Amino acid sequence: MIDLHSHSSASDGILSPADSARYAFEKKLTVWALTDHDTVDGLNDAAKVCLETGVNFIPGIEITVAWPEGEFHLLGLGLRRKSEELKNTIEYLTEDRFNRNSEIVRKMNEDGYDFTLEEIQSNFTASQIGRPHFADFLVKKGIVRNRQEAFDRFLGHGKKWYVNHTGENLETAVEAIKTSGGIPVIAHPCSLFVGIARLEEELEKIHAAGVMGLEAWHPGARKSHCYRLEEIARKLGMFVTAGSDFHGKGVRADRHLGRMFDNKKIDDRFWFEELKPALGEDFDFKNTEWAK
Repeated sequence: MIDLHSHSSASDGILSPADSARYAFEKKLTVWALTDHDTVDGLNDAAKVCLETGVNFIPGIEITVAWPEGEFHLLGLGLRRKSEELKNTIEYLTEDRFNRNSEIVRKMNEDGYDFTLEEIQSNFTASQIGRPHFADFLVKKGIVRNRQEAFDRFLGHGKKWYVNHTGENLETAVEAIKTSGGIPVIAHPCSLFVGIARLEEELEKIHAAGVMGLEAWHPGARKSHCYRLEEIARKLGMFVTAGSDFHGKGVRADRHLGRMFDNKKIDDRFWFEELKPALGEDFDFKNTEWAK
C-alpha cells in the first residue's frame, strides 16, 4: 500500500514528522510521501525514521500557487535537495502567510476577540501556521466545538474571517521543484473550482507551464470525477498520482493514510507505473539531502 500525499505538524497535520513516518510503517505502507504546505522542515526527521523502518520515503512539498479562482496547490514529489529557487519560494510564501494571518487576526479583533498572532502561534510548533491552526485555537478557547465549525462559521471561503492567499507564481513554483530534483504534480484539481467542462482546457495550460503529473485520485473527489481526471491526464500526456491528503487521525472522517474515496486502498500502480518512472531509476531517498 502506498500514499503520495500527506501532512505532518510541520504544517497543518497533527502528528510530528517522525511520528507520521512511524504511523506509515504501522499502517504497512511501502511507499509514503510527506508533502507539508510550503515547507520542507519535516523531511529530515521523517527520512530518519524511514531509514530505520524500511519505508520507501518520497520527500515532498505542497506549494500554494496564485490562482484567480479556488485553490491551486502544487505537489513537488521526490525532492532530492533544497535548491536556492525552492528556498526563495518558501521564504516568499512564509511572508505571504504571515501577512494573511495578520489580516485574519485583525478581523478577529474587529469582531471582539482580543487575541494576538503571537498568542496563537505560541500554541503550535509548525513553521507554517494556517487556518487549521486558527481553528484548533478557537476550539481550545471554547469558541467552537471542532475544526469544521470554525471553518463553517469563520474561516472557510466566503466567511467573515477568510483571507485569500497571494500564492507563488506557477512557473516559479515549477522551477523551484524541478531545480530541487522533484516532479511537479497538481494536487486535488477539483479544488481549482473549474467546471468539469472547462477543466481540460485549464489543465492543458497548467501542463504547458511544466506541471508533469495530476493527482486524479483523492478522497475529496467523487469516483466518477477521478476516472474523468485520469482520462484527461492521459490525453494531455501527464502521469497520474493518488494520495489521501492525510492530516492525522480523526482530523477528517474521509482521510485515512493509504486510502482514497470510500476508504479504498491506494493501488501500488500509482507508484510503480506512474511516479517511479517519472522520477527515474536513479531516485533513491537514501541519497537525498534529507537522509544525510
